[in-house]
Amino acid sequence: MANIILTGLAKRLVDDNLLEESIASAAYQQASKQKIPFVTHLVQSNTVSAADIARVASDEFGSPLFDVTAFAPDMLPKALVDEKLIRKHHTLPLFKRGTRLFVAVADPTNLVALDEIRFNTGLTVDAILVEEDKLARAIEKFLDASDTSLGDLEDEELEGLDVSAVTDDKEEETGSDADDAPVVKFVNKMLLSAIKGGSSDLHFEPYERSYRVRFRTDGMLHEVARPPIQLAPRLASRLKIMSGMDIAEKRVPQDGRIKMKISKTKAIDFRVNTLPTLWGEKVVLRILDPTSAQMGIDALGYEEDQKKLYMDCLSQPQGMILVTGPTGSGKTVSLYTGLNILNTPEVNISTAEDPVEINLEGINQVNVSTKRGMDFSNALRAFLRQDPDIIMVGEIRDLETANIAIKAAQTGHMVMSTLHTNSAPETLTRLINMGVPAFNIATSVNLIIAQRLGRRLCSKCKVRVDIPEHTLIEEGFTEEQAKSAEIYGPSEHGCDSCNKGYKGRVGIYEVVKITPGLSRIIMEEGNAIQIAEQAKKEGFKDLRTSGLLKALQGVTSLEEVNRVTKE
Repeated sequence: MANIILTGLAKRLVDDNLLEESIASAAYQQASKQKIPFVTHLVQSNTVSAADIARVASDEFGSPLFDVTAFAPDMLPKALVDEKLIRKHHTLPLFKRGTRLFVAVADPTNLVALDEIRFNTGLTVDAILVEEDKLARAIEKFLDASDTSLGDLEDEELEGLDVSAVTDDKEEETGSDADDAPVVKFVNKMLLSAIKGGSSDLHFEPYERSYRVRFRTDGMLHEVARPPIQLAPRLASRLKIMSGMDIAEKRVPQDGRIKMKISKTKAIDFRVNTLPTLWGEKVVLRILDPTSAQMGIDALGYEEDQKKLYMDCLSQPQGMILVTGPTGSGKTVSLYTGLNILNTPEVNISTAEDPVEINLEGINQVNVSTKRGMDFSNALRAFLRQDPDIIMVGEIRDLETANIAIKAAQTGHMVMSTLHTNSAPETLTRLINMGVPAFNIATSVNLIIAQRLGRRLCSKCKVRVDIPEHTLIEEGFTEEQAKSAEIYGPSEHGCDSCNKGYKGRVGIYEVVKITPGLSRIIMEEGNAIQIAEQAKKEGFKDLRTSGLLKALQGVTSLEEVNRVTKE
């Protein structure tokens, strides 16, 4: 192998004994063959560490070292530099001031890259020195956040995807739409990105002059792409074809399902809904991951005493367990977790859901459909003739369903269901307001779980926050807790493994067992305030107390507790 005359950074690395001359020459040739920058090759092959290269480059060229992780992807200037140039030269535009563009580089001697960016943008380009490994991660984050193009989606994983529509409990292969390959590829990429990022929902939204795609991750929506508005009808049609809907019907909402096989052993279902809006059809997809129903009760975030209450009630032969909270608070996962614990060959379990979200082996699941005359009350009546042990009703919406469920709970069955109320005491008064006799509620309901989902702090980058003692007491902490409290919050820009300081979600619960004291108040048709006071006397934590406890444990931030528990 012919020796290459080393100059610039490569020569300095050899002079500082960080690299042997022969190894440097070989690395230079190898980098040229792979068409990647010299510094990138050194770091990827573990020849020299990124930190050592950055230190030497800073010293050699008198350039201060910049921490690129201080910039969040959404703060970086988009569409200024072509994605191909960013990937080719391993550079990242950081900010623009007037006619000057500041670009992050790991090798300031890469003049070809700077010249090409200068030519393409028409701006004066200034290089800012950063560490190669941090730059690589920042580039990936930036490209993920700004990926709005429909072409050049070179993702090998897209080729192996098998997408089928689920209609009437059958799967139909949708095949590929050869005439609209870029749209097909873009939609598949969006679905795959949402799964990889741990998102729960995808929103495809048309407006008068723009179109945007948003993901809900850890309970918060964020924008991920802005395809051209002209493609709105084609994107909606593609999603409708994938989910087995009627593409000619654009005036009424439609429901469908998609099954995406990612590998031979893993498949993810999407529940799809279309809504005709002013400027076209908005399509929302809910990701239904079967693994979420099998996390186990320890992963949900119950305190030990709350977990014991839930487990004790699950072991009862009869009675009713109600889970309550707003949409998206994790009620279904709590119910499925309980059903998985009870799911043994010795019991017969039937569920009525609208719609069935996750298929559970060994459980008889029924899709509620008012069009076919199968509502919750009809499904419940049918269950009672099917020799059931455990019944799960997706939601108690009316008096008829409530009465049948309560009668089932009183006649030797375990009944589990949900209601849309804000707290455990309000659930009891809601049933009374629906017309259920107070005596029936007091004798059939065993346990009520009210819950919320809060974002979990990233364990790698969370930071301690100094909050005055009197402020903590005002927030609801006891004086003793406020004295010794160590409260944490998200770091300003997060880290490589989280989303702005948060990663995942944690449940915040109010678990109330119906005791003789509470039964007496229910029988007297007491209001929610009286029930809440009695529950507090008997030692049951309300949602606010449980949330503050999570903040004390460093699991979530006080801001997040306030967001999900303050009325």
